[in-house]
Amino acid sequence: MSASLRRLKKRPEFLRVAAAQRKWVTPGMVVQAYRRQGPPQGTAAPGLDCAPAEPRVGLTVSRKVGKAVTRNRVRRRLRAVAHDVLPGTARADTDYVLIGRKGTLGRPYALLVKDLRWALSRLDRQSPDKADTGRGEGARQRGARA
Repeated sequence: MSASLRRLKKRPEFLRVAAAQRKWVTPGMVVQAYRRQGPPQGTAAPGLDCAPAEPRVGLTVSRKVGKAVTRNRVRRRLRAVAHDVLPGTARADTDYVLIGRKGTLGRPYALLVKDLRWALSRLDRQSPDKADTGRGEGARQRGARA
């Protein structure tokens, strides 16, 4: 396991991941993914602070989740899960954004780990150009009729 994961820190990086429209929703978090295009592995890409052969992660929690203390606790839990799961499971050329939910704080840590692993496996099965919300085909069809 690496000492630390590379992090997304700037708004344009988060917007690029969101624009890719690849996400998976779990009870503990929402996981968004963006597969970077870049030069061959081991060489730094212009505009990126790391080599393209390394996964990066960003964390975000909205005010809907709670006040500052609650949001910071959720962020710490997500950071711990990311450090435990991403180094061995994440695709090397991908940026991930973990979005905290109201249920993140009360959810047992083992289930958060399971949620992240499940989301990563589902995102790996998706084609990069196909968006999926993680809610199943039936939910999209019902939503389209309404």
